[in-house]
Amino acid sequence: MRELGRHARRVCALGLVALVAGCGADAGEYANESRAPAAIVVSAAITEDGVLVSPRRFGAGPVTLVVSNQTARARSVTFETDEIGGDAPGVRQTTSPINPDGAASLELDLRPGTYRLTAGGAAADGATIRVGAPRRTAQGELLLP
Repeated sequence: MRELGRHARRVCALGLVALVAGCGADAGEYANESRAPAAIVVSAAITEDGVLVSPRRFGAGPVTLVVSNQTARARSVTFETDEIGGDAPGVRQTTSPINPDGAASLELDLRPGTYRLTAGGAAADGATIRVGAPRRTAQGELLLP
């Protein structure tokens, strides 16, 4: 009986060693890709005088554009490529009509270049936005979604 207990312990120990050995991957196989830059929020307002944007210059990467309509009638906003380098296609996104005193947002992943934000029916031309070199990665940032 004592021999059976010793044998059972050896089998358990071998099983535990096999289990621990199988619980990992070769570190050389894991590619630790950098995270994208943290998203920033860019604010815009449609007024009777035109379209205002803040900030008007920032680095490339993910952007949430929040637009408020401060006029008396519903207006759509169009964000589009004005001038962009490279062979990649441009950007053109339009919101549905934004009610007076309402807001809408656009999720964008921007490359370096110049963009225009226009509002349908606004008295003045739209705003010009300049996007520079990519922002730094959010790899070392904690508490990001």
